[in-house]
Amino acid sequence: MKANQSNSETNDKTQMLAVDILSWIASDDDMMNRFLAISGLSVENLREAANEPGFLAGVVGFLTAHEPSLLAYCEARGIEPETVASAWRALGGDSHYETSI
Repeated sequence: MKANQSNSETNDKTQMLAVDILSWIASDDDMMNRFLAISGLSVENLREAANEPGFLAGVVGFLTAHEPSLLAYCEARGIEPETVASAWRALGGDSHYETSI
């Protein structure tokens, strides 16, 4: 049971990081506009999209895809870029790159 609690805590921390990234993106009009343009979302349907599976992975993926933004976020939050990359993988962000053996 302790392992499940640990996994649950890890999942919660990962999701909280993704939500913080979205908040950070939203705090900058240019970045938010870029996020909306790339994701195909609008301000009106953002809340609805946030309930969709994969949304948080997409948010984290957006940040990791642009190194200057990733580094700016990490500097602002005092975390390592690897933390963000790990969160992206934990959210399933790299699942489409996996291959069968």
